[in-house]
Amino acid sequence: MSLPKTLADDVARNLVMVAQLIDDDPEQAYAYSRIALRLASRVAAVREAAGFAAYATQKYAEALAEFRAAKRMTGNVDLWPVMADCERGLGRPERAMAMAGEPEVAKLDKAGQVEMRMVAAGARRDMGQIEAAIVTLQGPELASHSVQPWTARLRYAYADALLSAGREDEAREWFGKTVEADKDGATDASDRLAELDGVEFVDALVDDEDDDDDEADNDDVDVEVAADLDDDEEDDEEDDDEVGETKH
Repeated sequence: MSLPKTLADDVARNLVMVAQLIDDDPEQAYAYSRIALRLASRVAAVREAAGFAAYATQKYAEALAEFRAAKRMTGNVDLWPVMADCERGLGRPERAMAMAGEPEVAKLDKAGQVEMRMVAAGARRDMGQIEAAIVTLQGPELASHSVQPWTARLRYAYADALLSAGREDEAREWFGKTVEADKDGATDASDRLAELDGVEFVDALVDDEDDDDDEADNDDVDVEVAADLDDDEEDDEEDDDEVGETKH
């Protein structure tokens, strides 16, 4: 609303493209975010979108700078967990852990607090503190039977931490619980569970392609055989002609 209408429309179009592409083509989403940033760098939503596009392409220093700018503009703490995760991406897990203990965390909603817990657990794992990571993920949200938007990701993080600690049976149980909560297939928990159970998947498409290749090879052989037969017949005809001429 702070921009002239024509400029606002141009910025909005680029932000829509960022949202549409960020999961499937993050590099292209990043390119659109840079256009929006050049057009309206003083708009908090633009800085936030630019931050997420940079984060998706693992440009963590740039993402952190954009998130900080958005936070200064709005005073909102919602980006605190992803800012902490940027610190992890920059190889500074101790800073992420420090952020997990800041007053901003208490201002987060339930989803934000769960996200912060997962980031803190990841930081613990970065520092080789796997058992501490497991404890960090434990809590009423993990034990709850109700399924929230963050439930599958929390259970997945817990199962993965258990597996890293060598607690395979528990990991299998929690990967199973993740599958139950993951109705949208946001994680690869089903694949991880199958891997633990020793199940191997065969790519039917690859098999079909192999069959097609075999058929093509057989067709080539048939063509070559037919060509050889034709050559033999022509040679026989030439031999017969020569015999006929000799008899004359």
